[in-house]
Amino acid sequence: MPTEPLSQKEIEDRLRELPGWSQEGDRIARTYRLGTHFAATALVVHVAHIQDELDHHSDLTLGYNTVNLTVNTHDAGGAITDRDFELARRVESVAPSHGAS
Repeated sequence: MPTEPLSQKEIEDRLRELPGWSQEGDRIARTYRLGTHFAATALVVHVAHIQDELDHHSDLTLGYNTVNLTVNTHDAGGAITDRDFELARRVESVAPSHGAS
């Protein structure tokens, strides 16, 4: 069953529930800041594991002490869907354990 794109209002409502996340064009995005490069790398590994569990993958960029995620749903023509918000919620649930802010 295909994933349906969310309306602009649905996207805005869901973003209010995810502080730090924003809409960047046809994606939702978040940058995390961490104390060290090692902590940032550990978060990337944890996010990669979540993405594999969900079979839904973001663009994930590792900086010295930052991790940037941008995500949309390719199966929905590059639109923002429930799947993107599920991934964002899962990442939000683990990021604090890595010291991310």
